[in-house]
Amino acid sequence: MPYIVSENCIKCKFMDCVEVCPVDCFYEGENMLVIHPDECIDCGVCEPECPAEAIFPDSDSELHWIEVNAKYSGLWPNITIKGEPPADSESWNGKENKKDLFSEKPGESI
Repeated sequence: MPYIVSENCIKCKFMDCVEVCPVDCFYEGENMLVIHPDECIDCGVCEPECPAEAIFPDSDSELHWIEVNAKYSGLWPNITIKGEPPADSESWNGKENKKDLFSEKPGESI
């Protein structure tokens, strides 16, 4: 039961979760992060660290976000150090219907 990153990460991308991950399974997109399902060890330490409350066990998540995490963790760069979130990240936290704002572009990994 790996964890996944869901819709509320879009345009928030706080990255607090990255540095607590013991296996470095986060990958960075232009406007969100994803978790590699085969690398996640199901420890759950990332879940309470997410200010956007966007991390869930895959068993509690929509199939769409499970597929997004699986696909883009194989395409985007791995991220192991917390970077700066977008300047307007707080204003996006908790907004609904951000799915259409998802960017397939990779992030600028540190």
